[in-house]
Amino acid sequence: MVILLLRVGRLGLCLGANPTPDVTGTSVELGLRLWSSLVPGHCSCPVGVMVLVDPASQKMHYYRYSNAEVSCWYKYLLFSYNIVFWLAGVVFLGVGLWAWSEKGVLSDLTKVTRMHGVDPVVLVLMVGVVMFTLGFAGCVGALRENICLLNFFCSTIVLIFFLELAVAVLAFLFQDWVRDRFREFFESNIRSYRDDIDLQNLIDSLQKANQCCGAYGPEDWDLNVYFNCSGASYSREKCGVPFSCCVPDPAQKVVNTQCGYDVRTQLKSKWDESIFTKGCIQALESWLPRNIYIVAGVFIAISLLQIFGIFLARTLISDIEAVKAGHHF
Repeated sequence: MVILLLRVGRLGLCLGANPTPDVTGTSVELGLRLWSSLVPGHCSCPVGVMVLVDPASQKMHYYRYSNAEVSCWYKYLLFSYNIVFWLAGVVFLGVGLWAWSEKGVLSDLTKVTRMHGVDPVVLVLMVGVVMFTLGFAGCVGALRENICLLNFFCSTIVLIFFLELAVAVLAFLFQDWVRDRFREFFESNIRSYRDDIDLQNLIDSLQKANQCCGAYGPEDWDLNVYFNCSGASYSREKCGVPFSCCVPDPAQKVVNTQCGYDVRTQLKSKWDESIFTKGCIQALESWLPRNIYIVAGVFIAISLLQIFGIFLARTLISDIEAVKAGHHF
């Protein structure tokens, strides 16, 4: 009896015959193997068919057998994919914790709750925690072939992907609601402008980059106790605006941080000579149509990276389950 083993795999084709004694005690030894693999020395041949040929009756008997293997290509590609996110998460966490230590937050965590605006460091730490957790789960899950960690990684990426998609769709459909929420967010942070140095730098960068001042105009700075024009204020910055609202002077090589002092005591018609009068919400609304292709390209690139990670994780999970189940689907 001759036993032929036919195995067809994802990375190649394997065909062979094992030396097996037939009914008369003789053995037939034939071998043929042909494969093209991206991993040197590795041939993934998870599915097989055993053909038994009886010379006496000239009948062939087919038996399906399992020889499933986990592809090293997908395994280490997923590991490489996740190690980048894991390292990026470590960097984000390190920067965030360093910023908190410089502000004394680590020694007194109640400072975070006492702040009325948003601390940008909190956002950095949140991104760092998510990237670190996902990168760790993906790396360990791929190396240890742990289905639980791989399912956690895959499910979280899917959830993030659909959340991003939902936010984009809702922001397009409910533009007025998004505009109102952004105005409330911006005004809340204007009130806390002097309370946190990182928040202050963030608002200054936003106003300088977009050549704007306040949410809808310079009058929004009345919301801040230091820039308020009311008679109860004794601040030197009273009736002024931050220096980031000032129109830059090309002749000045050093930034004049006092350029916004008392500027709102002048006639409103003269404001545009020294400060930006356009609100940041209007500036962002005009910026988006001009850069819609860049925004769309970034969104598509992020989406493709996420889909690629989901594909790698699901493929590796399928290989591991096939090995455990004893057959490959």
